Amino acid sequence: MKKKYFGTDGIRGTVNKGNINGEMFFKFGLAAGTFFKNQKKTKQIAIIAKDTRLSGYTLEPALVSGLASAGMNVFTLGPLPTNGLAMLTKSMKANMGIMITASHNPYYDNGLKLFGPDGLKLSDKFEKKIETLIDQKNTTQLSDPKILGRVKRLENGNEEYIKILRRNFPKNFSLKGMKIVIDCANGAGYKSGPALFRTLGAKVISIGIKPNGLNINYRCGSTYPKKIQTAVKKHKANIGISLDGDADRVIMCDEKGKIVDGDQIIAALAKRWKDKKILKGGVIGTLMSNYGLEKFFNRLKIKFLRSNVGDRYVKEKMKKNKFNLGGEQSGHIILGKFATTGDGLLVALEILFSLRKGKKASKYFNVF
Repeated sequence: MKKKYFGTDGIRGTVNKGNINGEMFFKFGLAAGTFFKNQKKTKQIAIIAKDTRLSGYTLEPALVSGLASAGMNVFTLGPLPTNGLAMLTKSMKANMGIMITASHNPYYDNGLKLFGPDGLKLSDKFEKKIETLIDQKNTTQLSDPKILGRVKRLENGNEEYIKILRRNFPKNFSLKGMKIVIDCANGAGYKSGPALFRTLGAKVISIGIKPNGLNINYRCGSTYPKKIQTAVKKHKANIGISLDGDADRVIMCDEKGKIVDGDQIIAALAKRWKDKKILKGGVIGTLMSNYGLEKFFNRLKIKFLRSNVGDRYVKEKMKKNKFNLGGEQSGHIILGKFATTGDGLLVALEILFSLRKGKKASKYFNVF
């Protein structure tokens, strides 16, 4: 049966039209809270992060109200990359994590991405169960006044996310001597992106770190990589990194300013992981993956399978086949050893780890 509210990656649409408004977000919160509250061994905790859209100020309170009305205790984290939310959902042992974002869409859109306690995006089966609850009368889900949820703001979400990212690499990992351009799309990664690379010793040229609620993804970020091309050439940087609005995808450019898309990044990672005997099983792409990528993997004798479009479906197929690498041409790339969903900063870190000893980005990416 076709889903009513959820699409291939959560819920998304234009604000104050259709389902993206305060009234519906209250219903989403109430239904999701009710669903997770009824699961066994529940701690009744939900955490919420968001990107930088102006509409977040209206949608987040409505969502929080719905969750608390269902009896869920809520922690709000403010702007944080999507995979940061997924990682913290797992590390905080929360029942659920909700990301308020419309990813790479313009400011006037917004939406939701829901994660379970394992940090994975919800399955179609669970989303349909929540949809059933959304359409029920609210009075059947509202909690008794004595057991309403409590709400608290946490200010250290980005710091905790950076700590988790760094734990995936050796303690002596340093980017000292490297010059990096990063475009944060005036979005969710505008704090954690530059901070991450600076803590590792890199010289960082930052673009898209002045969100005003309306400029997210506007002529910047992964959908407009011209900015990193220009900046890399101007500053003679080693590499350019371009995120989208919720920082779950990444497009790059090498030291010459040549753009590197998701398929090229996946190819370079897969080759290195195979050489280092890190690659498990093979690689998952999508129906949109470049045929040249498939031919490249055939030459290297790397198994390649395709999933439906959407990083959630990529992850599901990775899990089913026990693969640890997958992604999309758009820059949604999942490093299964470290993460449950796409993470632009994590992918960039993995590549920079290979370049830290002076290897040129142009040589690293020149594989097919």
